[in-house]
Amino acid sequence: MNFEENVEKLEKTVQELESGNLNLEDSIKKFEEGMELAKRCNEMLEEAEKSITVLIKKDDKIIEENFE
Repeated sequence: MNFEENVEKLEKTVQELESGNLNLEDSIKKFEEGMELAKRCNEMLEEAEKSITVLIKKDDKIIEENFE
């Protein structure tokens, strides 16, 4: 799944948990699924951050530098 699909599934999981309609066992499973989805989203964001470059103008020239 891509980032957007993971976020969408995470949002759905949160809504299910917040509904209060799940028993304890199902709530625990959904919570674990949500934590795994959040972890995947965070990893995807970290990877994207590593690949981002920033364009900076120096001496009327635009140069490319790694994002920090």
